[in-house]
Amino acid sequence: MFTKKMKFVAGLLVAAITVTTVPADVFTATEENTYVWDMSAGFNAGAHHAIDDTVVLSETEMSYIVSTIIKGEAPVVAEPEQVTPENPYINLAVAKVEEYVNIRATADGNAEVLGKLYANGVATVLETLDGWYKVTSGSVTGYISAEYLVVGDEEACIAAQKRVATVTTPERLKLRKEPNTTSKVLAKIPSGLQVAVVDDSIEGWVCVQYGGKTGYISTLYSKVETIYSYAESKAEEAARLAAEEAARRAAEEARRRAEEAARVEANRKQQYANAANKKYNPPSGTGGQAVVDYAMQFVGNPYVLGGSSLTNGIDCSNFIMRIYEAFGVTLPHNSYALRSVGYEVSASEIKPGDIICYQGHVSIYAGNGKCVHASNRKDGIKVSPKWNYTRVITIRRIFDN
Repeated sequence: MFTKKMKFVAGLLVAAITVTTVPADVFTATEENTYVWDMSAGFNAGAHHAIDDTVVLSETEMSYIVSTIIKGEAPVVAEPEQVTPENPYINLAVAKVEEYVNIRATADGNAEVLGKLYANGVATVLETLDGWYKVTSGSVTGYISAEYLVVGDEEACIAAQKRVATVTTPERLKLRKEPNTTSKVLAKIPSGLQVAVVDDSIEGWVCVQYGGKTGYISTLYSKVETIYSYAESKAEEAARLAAEEAARRAAEEARRRAEEAARVEANRKQQYANAANKKYNPPSGTGGQAVVDYAMQFVGNPYVLGGSSLTNGIDCSNFIMRIYEAFGVTLPHNSYALRSVGYEVSASEIKPGDIICYQGHVSIYAGNGKCVHASNRKDGIKVSPKWNYTRVITIRRIFDN
């Protein structure tokens, strides 16, 4: 139908509700089985102003007008044309690199690096340039060389997707060996942590990986979703690396402490075994040197905070008290109180048997610049090569000779 006919039909549809009687001379047959509609006839004044011409119609067109508009029969509506959905990944780019590709400030290989898009990370393409794409990903907007991106590839985009579960309970969520509430607990996942999904086909449960373990968490306390990996800005990368380094150092310190604790425990067991197998002589003689000789028998025995046994565990002040007790001297079980026993001597006057008081600790001077004391859990009762290894508060003498 040419333009005039289209114009006519539009006018007819608008004016159809004002059609009164249609005179016989509205349609005039021609020799070629066509009809001429006198568009000035058959309409009241309200519609006539929009129709001021005649249109030549075919027999089929005329029949359609009569049956659908004039007679009021419902028209046959054609099925809408099927439209193929637009590719939802058309502007999505996937980084196809071994490690990462730089996002730059301009479309230039020497331009400032704003961030990194890691392997299989995605970005939205904003603009296509000669050999470059302007993209946005995460908090970074910039340019990536086209050679490192696959754009609009549905298979690549789907492969870049990740299924994750985020713990939503305020408490730590139990990771169980099997998908039920009575199964063994393998670990407890902190609130807010995101873990990789292995399988989510079991209703009410999702199989995840956490801390090298694979198990199940309840979907009542976790949110399962599909995500992409996005770009990381320079500032975000620096913050992540700092956090990773802090975590590494903390883990290393925890490992060191665990190993040290294991060594201490092994040493303590050996200390107890050695103490049980030793033979001890009673005090012999008098004076400071006799005190030292008696004390040296217990070197290697265990330290116990608050302990009072020279063989099964003792602390620093109790060690002093028990050693002097063997010589008939009663001393207090308190490192602070020991600062007042006997009388004070100077560092230049120090002799074997003198009590050396430090801040929160005490020892006995053993001669030759050394001291003997109940040191700590690691070393037990030991001889230190320097009696003034830390600040000395006072030196107290019990025996003059």
